[in-house]
Amino acid sequence: MSRLIFLNLPVADLKRSTAFYEALGFTRNPQFSDDTASCMVLSDVIHVMLLTHDKFRMFTPKEIPDAHKTSQVLLCISCESRAAVDEITEAALAQGSSEPSPKDEYDFMYGRSFEDPDGHMWGPMWMDVAALNGRAPGEVSAEAAA
Repeated sequence: MSRLIFLNLPVADLKRSTAFYEALGFTRNPQFSDDTASCMVLSDVIHVMLLTHDKFRMFTPKEIPDAHKTSQVLLCISCESRAAVDEITEAALAQGSSEPSPKDEYDFMYGRSFEDPDGHMWGPMWMDVAALNGRAPGEVSAEAAA
C-alpha cells in the first residue's frame, strides 16, 4: 500500500491560498475541506492541507512563524520534464508569486522556485536519473564542465 503524505501549511487567507493552488493545477477535495481548511490534491499520494491559523494552532503549541521572513522547510516536488517545471513556476508567478532563488540548471537536473501567498517556498524540479551515470548529485559531467 502506498503511504499518503499530508503537508499542513498555515495560511492567513484560506480563500486566496486555495485559489493560488488551484491555479497551479491542484484540486480541492471537498471531503476534507471546510471554512477552516482546504485539502489540495497534488497527486494520488500527496495532499497539501491549507489551514487557517486558528485551525493550525489546534495541532501544535508552537508559534506560527512568518514564512516571508523565516524558513523551516523547503517543499520540493518532482516534475516530469523541464517544461513542467517552467509551467508550474510560471503559473505561480502569474498569481503574484516571486521566484526567490536562481534556477538550478545541470545537464541531468533542472529546478526553479516560487513562494505561495504565505511565503512557503516550493521547488519544482526535474531530474534525469539515467543521465547521472554514477555521479553524485551536484557533480557536473566532464562535458558540462567544458
